[in-house]
Amino acid sequence: MADVIAHDSFLIGGDWVAPRGTGTIEVINPSTEEPFGRVPEGTTDDMDAAVAAARQAFDHGPWAQMSPKERGAVLAAVSGALTADMQGLAELISGEMGCPVSWGVMGQVFAATMIADQYVGLADTYEFTDTRAGMMGPSEVRKVPYGVVAAIVPWNVPVFEAMIKLAPALVAGNTVVLKPAPETPLSAQALGQIFQDAGLPPGVVNIVPAGREVGEHLVTHPGVDKVSFTGSTAAGRQIASVCGQLLRPLTLELGGKSAAIILDDVDLADVVAKLVPVGVMNNGQACVAQTRILASRDRYAEVVDAVSEAVGALTVGDALDPATEIGPLVAERQRERVLGYLDIGRAEGARVTVGGGRPAGLDKGWFVEPTVFADAINDMRIAQEEIFGPVLTVIPYDDVEDAVRIANDSPYGLSGSVWGGDHEAAASIARRIQSGTVNVNTFTMDMCSPFGGFKASGMGRELGPEGLEAFLQTQTVAHAAQG
Repeated sequence: MADVIAHDSFLIGGDWVAPRGTGTIEVINPSTEEPFGRVPEGTTDDMDAAVAAARQAFDHGPWAQMSPKERGAVLAAVSGALTADMQGLAELISGEMGCPVSWGVMGQVFAATMIADQYVGLADTYEFTDTRAGMMGPSEVRKVPYGVVAAIVPWNVPVFEAMIKLAPALVAGNTVVLKPAPETPLSAQALGQIFQDAGLPPGVVNIVPAGREVGEHLVTHPGVDKVSFTGSTAAGRQIASVCGQLLRPLTLELGGKSAAIILDDVDLADVVAKLVPVGVMNNGQACVAQTRILASRDRYAEVVDAVSEAVGALTVGDALDPATEIGPLVAERQRERVLGYLDIGRAEGARVTVGGGRPAGLDKGWFVEPTVFADAINDMRIAQEEIFGPVLTVIPYDDVEDAVRIANDSPYGLSGSVWGGDHEAAASIARRIQSGTVNVNTFTMDMCSPFGGFKASGMGRELGPEGLEAFLQTQTVAHAAQG
């Protein structure tokens, strides 16, 4: 058995401080079901201390008074430290939540450095003040920080999601209380140390791993000025309700059930080679995963066969094995949830073409076979609900109008894609999809462009200048005319 990674403190007010409570969060390696790490479990008292530290740092510390470029320099040091240990951090995350390390180096860690670097650049170029000629005299229109930000992140891409909030919030001049998911506190602790080593002033970033009740306490805390949450749509609705009552600014990035439309004029082998990996990336535990594959009836059987062959060829195994393409799910409860959906799909009349259960020979670990459903229709639960596992559903369409209708027939609208031999024709279809991001003949999250959802996939935007503006509020300073 490998040594257990043990922490006994939280990052609060610039120091690693002892917890107020006695509870612990035990981290189990999803590949082996053996203990992997341990951290203290945050209490409401710990969260109160974190908010107080962030409040003190914003109101009386140097951070908000520093220039954006000076704040960006600290973020650049963080990016450099992440880059210097990408493999180590990827392995840590794989041990926490089961992501294949071969994907995690790029998808978990390098992607986080790309976010940091984007905001380092914006710190130097974004116009925080605009002087306008007003009716009675000049006006300064200033973009200023909110103050204390509550950032709540999920377990599936923990460092990436932390950075997608921390980087713009900090460049904007805010201070932050970060609540990582209880499944992935070890990478949060490592990130906290990196921020400490980068020379961040005390209290600017505070990190308290905790469960849902303590997270709710953070959201409602009177010392918090802005909330940014990524997680389930159900939790997002609850947080939106609370913030609405408090008139507290809020950004939500929630679930997805993205559709990939395959047009008839594609090179199918090329498309499937690109599409399947983004359908099951991170073991299918990705809100942007392209899990509904729409194929015309003329090529439906061909698409089902090609997708099934590609999915069936994926290597399932220990997340830390470089050859693994599909690792375990994050927890036993998640495995049972996904296995339940496999039963639901069969009961609804869909046909399993590959996978459909637990893989043979892997008696330990929370594994589910990568699975493809065929003969599905869009009103089935497996087509409407976010499964969050390596499960793809192939749905037939009659014509392009029907494909657009099916793609838009979803409570979600986070991502999507259109694949066609005629790029402009595919792009014209993509513009009709009701989704915050739609890809044409590719899949990407462009760090320079806004990311967020339509409908039940959230509100507000992250990434790009819009992601920075989410952590800024507008102030007008009107001047008397001179002369």
